[in-house]
Amino acid sequence: QVQLVESGGGLVQPGGSLRLSCAASGTISSISSIWFMGWFRQAPGKQRELVASITILNSTNYADSVKGRFTISRDNAKNTVYLLMNSLKPEDTAVYVCNARQTYTSSWGQGTQVTVSS
Repeated sequence: QVQLVESGGGLVQPGGSLRLSCAASGTISSISSIWFMGWFRQAPGKQRELVASITILNSTNYADSVKGRFTISRDNAKNTVYLLMNSLKPEDTAVYVCNARQTYTSSWGQGTQVTVSS
């Protein structure tokens, strides 16, 4: 099983930026079996949605609402995935949760709160 720990959330004004980090830990075999990592978010009263994802082949995918503003990247040496969020809007306010998909299982982090407000 893979453990995921997110960090980097906080309060930011509209138009500001934040960078979220998701660090994966576990056995060598569990880490090496990760083929997909993604950032989801869930706002109060709304369904969880996929914000951005990156695969083992570095193929990325973004929700339409964040295209051009968010960038997902990975540092394989640190087993960490980042989400750089620029031009933040109040509607980006949510708990952001990291997900890692392995050959047979899926792991989730605890989430980090992002609040965009003046």
